[in-house]
Amino acid sequence: MRPNQSGIGTSRNRAISGLLACVAAASIVSASALHAEEAQPFRLCADPTNLPFSSDSPSQPGFYVEIGQALAQALGRPIAYDWYKSYFGKRTVRVTLLGKQCDAMIGLPRSEDFMGPAVIFSSAFAKEGYTLVAAKGGVIGGVDGLKGKRVAVQFASTPQNLLASRDDIQKVTVLSPEEGMQALDQGKADVAFIWGPVAGWLNKTSYNDRYQIQLTEGEGLSWEAAIGFAKTSTELRDRVDAVLPQLQKTIGELAVKYGLPTGQPVRFGAAQPVPAGTTTGTGTGPSVVQVANVVATETKGEAKGDAKGDAPAPNAETVDAGKEIFNGTCAHCHGPDAVQSERKIDLRLLHHRYGEDMRDTFWKTVHEGRPSKGMPAWKEVFTDEQFDSIYSFLLTVQAESND
Repeated sequence: MRPNQSGIGTSRNRAISGLLACVAAASIVSASALHAEEAQPFRLCADPTNLPFSSDSPSQPGFYVEIGQALAQALGRPIAYDWYKSYFGKRTVRVTLLGKQCDAMIGLPRSEDFMGPAVIFSSAFAKEGYTLVAAKGGVIGGVDGLKGKRVAVQFASTPQNLLASRDDIQKVTVLSPEEGMQALDQGKADVAFIWGPVAGWLNKTSYNDRYQIQLTEGEGLSWEAAIGFAKTSTELRDRVDAVLPQLQKTIGELAVKYGLPTGQPVRFGAAQPVPAGTTTGTGTGPSVVQVANVVATETKGEAKGDAKGDAPAPNAETVDAGKEIFNGTCAHCHGPDAVQSERKIDLRLLHHRYGEDMRDTFWKTVHEGRPSKGMPAWKEVFTDEQFDSIYSFLLTVQAESND
């Protein structure tokens, strides 16, 4: 009996040892998988030459890039960059963030009107806007404080629209914050009403802190800056939101480092409407993503059915819904209200180009995209009902070719 018992005991020990080995192996695999997930880089969309916000220079990365670095460290992940020029506005967001080239874009305006619902946002980490820049010693208390002064304003910006009806204020039109600071420095203007973060950076780096800078607030004058993510990245957005409060001190120190204006803002009233056919902003702040409505020539188009069935008959509510989505997501490439002078991306010519295949072509393009031409797939962003509303809007702007 002893030999048999000994054999049974040995077999049992081997079985237990094997089981423990399997458990240990499974734990190692699980830990490895978790480690591999955590080791995935935090991919940041950024402009390589857009100080004070971002730069590909390791010695002077920029406000947004350093926030990204702090976030990556807090998340326990290495950081990687997808460099792309920000002056393309919403197209930059489409190609990089929505094109899945990166995970996050820092510094987008936290607004439901910005490319929603394709883009979702973190909590706001800063407030940015236009500022009043003047010689030190005086405080300008609103628009009446500008009476009788020469004020440098950026072309087609909210400040220019705000002061447009004031004959008692002399406007000096400039094309950028840099030109605004130059006009001030050369004695051509008494005050510069320009984009604040750039004004602060220039004052710090080029003008030896010579000027005082006052924040402003009011409609179209300031925005909450946040971190943007693709609609499908809610989990990452939530993780970022969880660590952002820990970084507030760091963000405040970075704002000082890069000269971003602080203090109590000056309140201004509503601005005048932007003239039709213009865009606002100069590529140096969130205003670059705003576009004015342009009156489109509404000519009725006609479309045939496809594999998805005929499009619903356009009605005012459907058309308005499609127009809103289009202007929020597509207008930066295809023009506000689909008014576009570049023929190859002029969507008013869809029926002229494709005739009875117009709806088929539209449906395939918005679902699958045309990556080689910079057009991403939107099937994971919008519903078929939303695509139908966009299509209904496009039917209202179809025109015959001028050929």
